[in-house]
Amino acid sequence: MAPFTLAHLSDPHLPPMPKPRLIELAGKRALGYVNWTRNRHKYQRREVLDALVADVRAQTPDHIAVTGDLVNLALEAEFAPARSWLDGVGPPDRVTTIPGNHDAYVRATFHRFGETFAPYLASDDGSVGFPALRRRGPLALISLSTAVPTLPLMATGTLGRDQLAALEQVLERLAAEDVFRVLLVHHPLKSDARQKRMTDAADLLALLKRHGVELVLHGHDHIHSTMWFEGPDGNIPAIGVPSASALAHGRYPAAAYNLFTIEKDNAGWRCEQTVRGLGSGFQIREIKHARLA
Repeated sequence: MAPFTLAHLSDPHLPPMPKPRLIELAGKRALGYVNWTRNRHKYQRREVLDALVADVRAQTPDHIAVTGDLVNLALEAEFAPARSWLDGVGPPDRVTTIPGNHDAYVRATFHRFGETFAPYLASDDGSVGFPALRRRGPLALISLSTAVPTLPLMATGTLGRDQLAALEQVLERLAAEDVFRVLLVHHPLKSDARQKRMTDAADLLALLKRHGVELVLHGHDHIHSTMWFEGPDGNIPAIGVPSASALAHGRYPAAAYNLFTIEKDNAGWRCEQTVRGLGSGFQIREIKHARLA
């Protein structure tokens, strides 16, 4: 059987951001809009995102995972362009997305991500909710949502008891199957920044220690990241990736994505990671290659 390839990108923060109506610039959005106009518009660039997606498509992956923050302030006017962009990445049977904290920026439009991207969120049985389960080749893609509205200056995420309990049931069912389990979540499983952390990460880590998965993919931090966490049969790699639309700035690297090649071998699963990212002249090049399992 040919190896299965899974591409992972995150945090496109789709530029340019439409101009908000004055009535929309209350509370948290006002601070976010000031940050966008003064800073973020300089390094969240559509031409970068387009170059990265073109390279992803040129690699012809079997599936693409997008781990959240498709929009910026969750304005009503942001969702339709973001859906058009995702349609350009690929059809719902070839692309899976989950929400990030920016997709649930305020309570007023908290529901809009689920409505707009339902075909890209749905489980194989057609249900839309989290955790979601999609089977693609040898993979079981398990989608979570940490996206909750938060106070100004906060970017935390939370799974909640119900989602964690449902996830445990999913992992218990998958335990009897010979599948490569990939967990998709926006927030990293460990963070030193209190205002950006997953508030119930310890509960998720305890669950993964009991049941395990083969790979965790996340976004949120806008950096290259590989962390290892304890599972029942060895350590689990958790991989983060920079923003898919970013120019390099400060401590944040330029846009990049991960390409995972997964296949069964005599020892179990073999998983190799290739990192491809923005180079000079908006060219995408290979940055790193590593074997994870």
